[in-house]
Amino acid sequence: MRDGFSDSDASAALLPWYDAHARDLPWRIAPQALAKGARPDPYRIWLSEVMLQQTTVTAVRAYFHDFTTRWPDVDALAAADDATVMGAWAGLGYYARARNLLKCARVVAQEHGGRFPSDEAGLLTLPGIGPYTAAAIAAIAFDRPAAVMDGNVERVLARLFAVEVPLPSAKPILKDLAARLTPAQRPGCYAQAVMDLGATICTPRSPACGICPLRVMCRASAMGIAAELPRKAPKKRVPTRHGIAYLVRRADGAMLLETRPETGLLGGMLGWPGSDWAETPPAEAPPLATVWHDPAREVRHTFTHFHLRLALRLACVGQDATPDRGEFLPRAIFRPANLPTVMRKAWDLAQGAWPED
Repeated sequence: MRDGFSDSDASAALLPWYDAHARDLPWRIAPQALAKGARPDPYRIWLSEVMLQQTTVTAVRAYFHDFTTRWPDVDALAAADDATVMGAWAGLGYYARARNLLKCARVVAQEHGGRFPSDEAGLLTLPGIGPYTAAAIAAIAFDRPAAVMDGNVERVLARLFAVEVPLPSAKPILKDLAARLTPAQRPGCYAQAVMDLGATICTPRSPACGICPLRVMCRASAMGIAAELPRKAPKKRVPTRHGIAYLVRRADGAMLLETRPETGLLGGMLGWPGSDWAETPPAEAPPLATVWHDPAREVRHTFTHFHLRLALRLACVGQDATPDRGEFLPRAIFRPANLPTVMRKAWDLAQGAWPED
């Protein structure tokens, strides 16, 4: 921060701003309610933080409502059927989170009596909970002075202290600064305040410095470089992988689907039988012997570390068809919405292209 300001000045300026401008989020207890004795539900905080990883608040709202309606507490989620939960998660991406969500719920229910540990060390022992999530739950749900670090917090701190070391190298520096600034009083509100500031005012492009409660102590603002920070190391080339998805419709309308392996991308999710995904176009690997139709349509999808181009092969088969892998799912219970996004794209592209249509 700029000379003349102490670490405590940040929270002294930020908490009143948060009290007046806190975002209305379905998992959040408003600061006014907290002041009257209301307390956050650790289950809802945990669920929201897992959902929000690599995802926006806008995308998460409907999923959060659906999950908390179906499974209102950790015991209910722990008792849920795996396939039902994975289907409800479809579309949120990063499906390892859904598998770990169930594992964590069951550990909390079975080994902790349905109560989440209240400190970072205890939370870090749970499946799928890393340093960020542990700090967020400890601070927001239990008001522990934990240094919460997400992209919004990194951006605010990089600008506040004019940290010009590029990310990700700057992360340890920013983590130390976050710990310095986290107050002993109201640390949960402070953590949410910094995240809200980054989401609404200290935004990646065109930050609204004129209305920022930290402007007078912000070094980057004084230097005129706020919009340039945080700096980022040059991105590596993102490779492209190729694959084939085989969509099979039986005479009675049943669709051939398989459950993907537990490990790896889309682990445990339903999907179309297919080839491996590789940087060179793969050899054909159909799940049954039949006449295959090439509709000359291709799914294009981007994962975190690669682009995927997925060619389609379509077939309509009789009732006696016996696949080498996968199982036919009756048309009455087949729900395209329960497929992960890339598989749903394949379904959408296949419409109007079936050989018997």
